[in-house]
Amino acid sequence: MSTPRRSFLKTTAAASAAASLTAAAAPAAKLRAAHQEDVIRVGVIGCGGRGSGAVGDAINAAREAGTSPVKLVAMADVFEDHVKGKHDALKRQFGEQIDVPEDARYVGFDAYKKVLEHDLDYVIIATPPGFRPDHFAAAVEKGVHIFCEKPVATDAPGVRKFLAAVEKSKEKSLKVGVGLQRHHQGNYLAIADQIRDGAIGDIIAMKVYWNGGGVWDPRKSRDQVSGEMEYQMRNWYYYCWLCGDQIVEQHIHNLDVGNWWAGIKANGSDPVFPVVCRGMGGREVRTDKKYGNIFDHTACQYEYADGTQMISEGRHQPGCWNSVSEIAHGTKGNVSTQGRTRIYHMEKKDDGSYAEKIDWAYRGRNDKSPYVQEHIDLQAAMRDGNDYNEGYYGGMSTMTAILGRMACYSGKELTMDDALKNGRQLFPYDQELSWDAKPPVLPGEDGAYEVPTPGVTNVLS
Repeated sequence: MSTPRRSFLKTTAAASAAASLTAAAAPAAKLRAAHQEDVIRVGVIGCGGRGSGAVGDAINAAREAGTSPVKLVAMADVFEDHVKGKHDALKRQFGEQIDVPEDARYVGFDAYKKVLEHDLDYVIIATPPGFRPDHFAAAVEKGVHIFCEKPVATDAPGVRKFLAAVEKSKEKSLKVGVGLQRHHQGNYLAIADQIRDGAIGDIIAMKVYWNGGGVWDPRKSRDQVSGEMEYQMRNWYYYCWLCGDQIVEQHIHNLDVGNWWAGIKANGSDPVFPVVCRGMGGREVRTDKKYGNIFDHTACQYEYADGTQMISEGRHQPGCWNSVSEIAHGTKGNVSTQGRTRIYHMEKKDDGSYAEKIDWAYRGRNDKSPYVQEHIDLQAAMRDGNDYNEGYYGGMSTMTAILGRMACYSGKELTMDDALKNGRQLFPYDQELSWDAKPPVLPGEDGAYEVPTPGVTNVLS
């Protein structure tokens, strides 16, 4: 009698636990060979670039770790061309490890439910961020391990929904990975050790940046789609209810690093989160109506409970100073990921000027891709039955970014408690979505959308 796939890893984990009693007598190679006799069955919800990328990362993770191979067995997306295009591309790249017959390729707003009906070991959730709280909660309900891309929501009600599902996932001992891959990246892990060991003393302030030229331009015009819902879904990055704005969709990575470092200062390990934020922002370059209702720049001042400050900049404007990095200033020195990852202090030269003196630099070589490493770590936890749940800090780093956006849109000083409790709902969680349904935001007669105005826009319910 064959072992049901969904229970394979749980069975393997239980077997591993039992085997650990005699681990000294069990050759590691023999245990590894036992895993190689089976496969890890994966489904993917959301077949855009990140979804197909995560499938490749999951397959490569098992290859690099030399463990049970990954096989993709089910796919879902709202668009048929996404499913077909990514299936065919993945099939060409990975061959028989893409084992998704036509009747396991689902299309539509409820297609995610059909993927979750499969016998999966874990599911990859990579839809536009607004959908992720519902999709994550459904996966938890099904009792399947999860890799969820970041951010995990676009509004405070979505974060609350996600965090509630995280608690249920812990009760079910599910393994949860969140796509904040810096937590699996060699230079960031080395920095965390340096901060923990006191190399820069106590952190006083941090600066975090995602300043760049922008992302893809809107992909479809109105005359190429069936209606307003498809128009916004095809161009999802430019609609706050789907994307969350640049500070949530991308700058979250840097804000999350700040939370991580502040946590090391506060308690040695677990991330902590800002208690208050002030911000400003707007749109000066992406002013055409085709750019929906998001900003093209934000600047925030975050404060943590112990008074630590974090200054953030997020910008999508070509031709400007660009940097995607983090810096922390401590009582004994500074750490920076800007350029070479290093610890340094400023030293006065004979001519009275100051120059950077490097005290330590990261020298990692041949590090695995953090996008692959995060799947190696998730698969290892599934296999070995170890505790592994990145859901809470994934949810709260998402909320950190949402808090910043709310401060910038409103121009008000906001607390984390108030924003999380009373932040306005953007995504229509209670609405049955279809191509005929009205999106939460609609254009005026001129085709332009209402863009938030600091000092006027209300972000609290």
